[in-house]
Amino acid sequence: MQDTVAVALITSLSTLAAAALTGLVGALSTRRQLAHQLTVARQESVERRATRRDELRRDAYVGFLSACDQAYRQLDRRWLDAGGGEPTPGYDDTYAAMRAVDEAYNLVLLEGPAPVSAAGRAVLTSLTTEYADQRRFGDEPGDGSAPLRDRHRERWLAAIEVRTKRRIAFVDAVRPALGRDDC
Repeated sequence: MQDTVAVALITSLSTLAAAALTGLVGALSTRRQLAHQLTVARQESVERRATRRDELRRDAYVGFLSACDQAYRQLDRRWLDAGGGEPTPGYDDTYAAMRAVDEAYNLVLLEGPAPVSAAGRAVLTSLTTEYADQRRFGDEPGDGSAPLRDRHRERWLAAIEVRTKRRIAFVDAVRPALGRDDC
């Protein structure tokens, strides 16, 4: 009888040891799987945030460029208006377009990075300078029937060149920020 009890005891202990070992191996395997799933979830979260950041940046940059285009059109109208060189006092279409560029630039400032913000500031500064020049030229006495472009041709050509250079510099700063270094 003692042999039977010993065999039963050994059998139960080995069964318990096998169950414990199986449980331990299962727990370690589950832990490893959960750690892997957590790592994958974190990576996906980082990628989603990066994608969202890139979308917000792109939208801000496109909005800024669109506002600049609208301001350029308004400035061009002023350069080409015969007798319209004198800006209307206060709030006019060109001023409204300039304000839209300011507002779009605020988003560029928020989204960054610093090189893009600096390039945007240069674009904004050139637009503001051109607008101020037009207002100053419009206040000058002289032949109001000739467009500002004809009366101040060198300044008009210089303004167009500055616009082009600043815009290209902005786009060149934007591409790396959006991961588009290959362009």
